[in-house]
Amino acid sequence: SAAPGITQAAQKANIPLVYLNLEPGNVGQLPDKQAYVGSRETDAGTQAAQATCDLLKKKGKENNAQVYILMGDLAHQASRDRTSSFKDTLSAGDCKGVTIADEQSAAWTRTNAMDMTTNWITAGQPIDVVYANNDEMALGAIQALKSAGVSMDDVIVIGIDATQDALAAMAVGDLDATVFQNAKAQSASAIDAAVALAGGKPVEKQVMVPFELVTPENMKDYAKRN
Repeated sequence: SAAPGITQAAQKANIPLVYLNLEPGNVGQLPDKQAYVGSRETDAGTQAAQATCDLLKKKGKENNAQVYILMGDLAHQASRDRTSSFKDTLSAGDCKGVTIADEQSAAWTRTNAMDMTTNWITAGQPIDVVYANNDEMALGAIQALKSAGVSMDDVIVIGIDATQDALAAMAVGDLDATVFQNAKAQSASAIDAAVALAGGKPVEKQVMVPFELVTPENMKDYAKRN
C-alpha cells in the first residue's frame, strides 16, 4: 500500500525503480521506468492444491478429508493469495468435498507453526492435510505431528519454497510436496530490469517467474538449484 508514494517520489526524481518479490498495490499503473519482478502467488496455491488433491485421491479421501492451513503474515499479499487460490482450487475440482477445518496465521515461522499444529492435535480432531504458505511452517507442522506420535504416512503436508530443509524432509518421507519459488531467477530478472531501465531501455512492466511443483519424483533436480 506504500507503493504509490514510492512510485511518485521515484518518478519525480527521474530515478528508475524496480519492485522485487512483494507486489506493489499500484502494479497495474506503474509509469515508464518502473517495473515489478516476482511470481504469481496464486499459482503457488493452485499447484499446492492440485498436488494435495492428487495425494488425497490416492488415499481415497478426496471427499472427506480434514484440511488445516498455516498462513503467513496476513499483511503480506503472498499469504492471502496462496491461501485463497488453494481453497478455490480445491473447491472447484475433484476434492470439493474436503473440509477446511481451520486456517490460522503462523507468521511464516517454524516455531509458531509447531505451536499452532500442537493446538490442533490437542483438540483431538482428525488431521488429514496440513498446507502451509511456506516450508518453514510446513516443517514446524511436521515437528509437532512427529512429537505427538502421529505417523507421517497418515498426514499429507504441503509447503512452498523448496528450501534445502524442506527437500531434506521430503527425502525422508515427511514432506509430501512443495512449490519452488525461484528466488535466483527473480533476483537476476530484477537486476536485468534495473540495468536496462538505467540505460534508458524499455522493459516489461511485470516480469513473472513461474512457480514449479516439487515432489519426491523430481526433488533431486531442485536440490541443485537452491
